[in-house]
Amino acid sequence: MSGQPLILGIETSCDETGVGLVRGCELLGDEVASSVDQHARFGGVVPEVASRAHLEAMVPTVRRALDGAGVTMDDVDAIAVTAGPGLAGALLVGVSAAKAYAMALGKPLYGVNHLVGHVAVDQLEHGPLPKPAIALLVSGGHTSLLLVNDLATDVVSLGDTVDDAAGEAYDKVARLLELPYPGGPPIDKAAREGDPGGLRFPRGKWGDGTYDFSFSGLKTAVARHVEDTDRAGGKLVVADIAAAFQESVVDVLTRKAVDACVDHGVGTLVISGGVAANSALRALAQERCEKAGVELRVPRPRLCTDNGAMIAALGAEVVAAGLPPSSLDLATDTSLPVGSPLAG
Repeated sequence: MSGQPLILGIETSCDETGVGLVRGCELLGDEVASSVDQHARFGGVVPEVASRAHLEAMVPTVRRALDGAGVTMDDVDAIAVTAGPGLAGALLVGVSAAKAYAMALGKPLYGVNHLVGHVAVDQLEHGPLPKPAIALLVSGGHTSLLLVNDLATDVVSLGDTVDDAAGEAYDKVARLLELPYPGGPPIDKAAREGDPGGLRFPRGKWGDGTYDFSFSGLKTAVARHVEDTDRAGGKLVVADIAAAFQESVVDVLTRKAVDACVDHGVGTLVISGGVAANSALRALAQERCEKAGVELRVPRPRLCTDNGAMIAALGAEVVAAGLPPSSLDLATDTSLPVGSPLAG
């Protein structure tokens, strides 16, 4: 491990300023400064607030990561940064900082894909990813099924959400139930005390023969249930609604993910992204993977949410593959396709 290059990763696609240090598959440093509390009163991320928070947090977060790893900037061999997808202003802060560090230190710069980074981070916990693998990426902004032939060069999108991402649906339903933002943890907690069989909510694109997802109809069904109950003067049983909603989400996610593994003859499933921390998703995925003879890999919760370690992990793969660095005129791309692990 000591002979492999040390990669500094910078992540600023949304509301977390993440800085990680990785050598091969070894995580040396991982620091995150989140601005989620600043967004909570708005019920969602405010791009301008996120950008300002990144500006304020960048240098202190880099320093903490270096100190935690016991290294200096002179020890860094390359800098990787999220070039997309994400919020335009937030991405710009991270890419600008990475360019400044790269130019000042004379180090190569690699603009990488945020989504593929979520898959690459699993290697920091479970070692090299078998080839090929299927990855289910579930977060506030993305719900995707990926065929990962090679993290640095060959990632194929099998399916995506056609409307709301899973995490976005959690946030909107939490608002309907008057639960805190972000909605994932409070709904997961409430669901543990509820009866998932007490209500039946729809499963979007359940049997359409694709690997795509849809959660907008589910969100609307919950909203109608809340409205109908209020209109009738009834009492909302939040725990039961949360349990039934969550059951619908994880049922669709795990069924399509395992089907993709079986259909493509792939023996490994990676689940990543913020929603991968959900207890019901982990439990049902484990149950269905065991029945299908598929190995399930899920990073620990801290590595599931946005962080710099995942960008450094993907950067390590890109460097190991011998791909050329990005130029210093690297541009951000808010809709960078998942099939492009390396941007620019």
